[in-house]
Amino acid sequence: MTLYVALNEIREHHDNSLKFDFVCRAGICGSCSMLVNGRPTLACRTLTSKYDGHITLAPLPLFELIGDLSVYTGKWMRGLNERLETWIHDKEEELNVDKLEERMEPALADEIYELDRCVECGCCVAGCGTAQMNPGFVGAVGLNKVARYQLDPRDKRSDDDYYELIGNEDGVFGCMTLLGCEDVCPKDLPLQSKIAYLRRMMIKNALQ
Repeated sequence: MTLYVALNEIREHHDNSLKFDFVCRAGICGSCSMLVNGRPTLACRTLTSKYDGHITLAPLPLFELIGDLSVYTGKWMRGLNERLETWIHDKEEELNVDKLEERMEPALADEIYELDRCVECGCCVAGCGTAQMNPGFVGAVGLNKVARYQLDPRDKRSDDDYYELIGNEDGVFGCMTLLGCEDVCPKDLPLQSKIAYLRRMMIKNALQ
């Protein structure tokens, strides 16, 4: 059985006060993230049969605790999205609902989709050494979002605009390249390669 099923059994038959989060039960929503034997992961994708003996559970660190295993990742993610302005920036003053959708090369669309698979579970933040030392660090989830919009030709922001967002110690230059984020990402996103890409872009922009 999965850890989610086991937790549900405990809540239904042993302790109905147990707090933990879930929505989809399929590794899509990211709600059930927690520390399992010290490692950030999703409860719904973790088989109890993988562990011998006791399983130790704890809430994700760095996020506001609601109770037991439940943390308020949504509040942190919302603040991050507002800070990094993670939406398409179109220079048009008025929305044209009759405008045809812009064409995009399939390879580029696939690359953008790959980064869009992030479910904002918070595992990469919890597994990040920099985030534990620097509360202002945007983490791999934030840098992944910036990389996604920087690739998108519909976003009209310049490299200078992106430099203003993440060209500092709280952004791409704060990453110590410990690879903890990529190690624990349940969606196996190419986080480190995108962080390296953003770092090269920021250095090139600063030298111009």
